[in-house]
Amino acid sequence: MDLNQKIRELAEAGLTNPSHFVVDVTVSKYKPQKITVFVDGDKGISIDDCAELSRYLGDKLDEENVMADAYTLEVSTPGIDLPLKLNRQYAANVGRHVKVQLKDKEIVKGKLLAAGDKSISLDTENKDSKKKEFVRMDIPFIEIEKTTVTVSFN
Repeated sequence: MDLNQKIRELAEAGLTNPSHFVVDVTVSKYKPQKITVFVDGDKGISIDDCAELSRYLGDKLDEENVMADAYTLEVSTPGIDLPLKLNRQYAANVGRHVKVQLKDKEIVKGKLLAAGDKSISLDTENKDSKKKEFVRMDIPFIEIEKTTVTVSFN
């Protein structure tokens, strides 16, 4: 089993709320290694939840001697600057504005209306219309390169 997968499994075991989930795990290649675990929740996650998981995971990593050398551990939420990776993240962000970069490099912006197993639906502005009108656009996940939540100051 690779190191990232082992850390992911330990982190998932340490999540006490079933609505919380691990988004990603990264381990730097440089010494001392930095382990970053990104966690989220269907309705968000608190800093206290991150701190609790960090303590649990730190203890488990040491207990099971997962890391041979010194390391630093960071447990955090992905924040809005990191792309959405999991269907659960899309579902948690329904109603928010997103920017979707398609694999053909086209950029689509709109309000996330729905997230299914195979696609998402956006309410996008029709650029061909002289009046401001919106159209529903369905985008299959296989066509998406990355999606980020955009901040709206309205």
